[in-house]
Amino acid sequence: MDMNSLFSQRVRLRHLHAFVATAQQGSLGRAALQLGITQPALSKTLNELEQLTGITLLLRGRQGTELTARGRSFLYDALRILDALGGVEQAICGRDSRAAPLHIGALPTAMLSVIAPVLAEVQQQRPGWRIQVTTLANDALIRAVRSGQMALGVGRMAEPSRMDGLHFELLYQETLRLVVAPQHPLLHAGVSLAEALNWPLILSPRGTVPRHNAETLIASHGLKLPQGAVETLCTGLARRLTLRHNYVWLVPYGAVRDDLTGHRLRALPLPGQGMAEAVGILTRQQPSPPEQQWLMAALRQRISDVPL
Repeated sequence: MDMNSLFSQRVRLRHLHAFVATAQQGSLGRAALQLGITQPALSKTLNELEQLTGITLLLRGRQGTELTARGRSFLYDALRILDALGGVEQAICGRDSRAAPLHIGALPTAMLSVIAPVLAEVQQQRPGWRIQVTTLANDALIRAVRSGQMALGVGRMAEPSRMDGLHFELLYQETLRLVVAPQHPLLHAGVSLAEALNWPLILSPRGTVPRHNAETLIASHGLKLPQGAVETLCTGLARRLTLRHNYVWLVPYGAVRDDLTGHRLRALPLPGQGMAEAVGILTRQQPSPPEQQWLMAALRQRISDVPL
């Protein structure tokens, strides 16, 4: 029996789902969490898939997983298979496959200030238009757009090697803010960064652009990152800790813009809080359908009307 026959007879949907999740998440741990299985079970499934294909699809390391050249090609095929099966399921269940939602992704920092008002406008002007929205870290967002799982994303520019096949359109430049509750004791004249770092701190997780910028900012003042900080991309958790438990939140401005303008949170009067980062629309380098073009226009208009 040749390899093609062996693959077609023995490959299962669990192999494809495991591979796609790992490719998009860039980590066995995150992919296993998404799939609801253990990491050893996921690793075993991926090993089975590589044995069936006879090629190395993923490179595993301490920093996560990375697709090989053959793996990137296989990812496209795996997504096509899963999409086709989804269409068959829709037909069997009597649903209109033409009504599939437009799937988009965005950074947590862009959800409230950019995505939410645009979606509200979309629902008013185009009732019945379905949009599926997912919050992702930037690395996962780039992979999802490149693979075709998402039509577009609102994310950050990455190094050129990771932007291959993608188009980036700048929306705004985003800096960091140190924010606290309105009655926090740090809200006084002459507050210093060193004083702020003595309070419980909330940061973005390691490996993210905001975390890198936070570390750069702290080091530029001759200080060290304190031990025991809470690391999260969940703005809801960070906001609750800040408002109710006197945490100091070092966060990109877009995530707290509405809280600051509404005076629900206050920014500490510290100058030079982090270098500016480019945030924009990520799409694949190919013609966009009309719905996607309309959504992109709405995103541009949002930034034009309410600059960040």
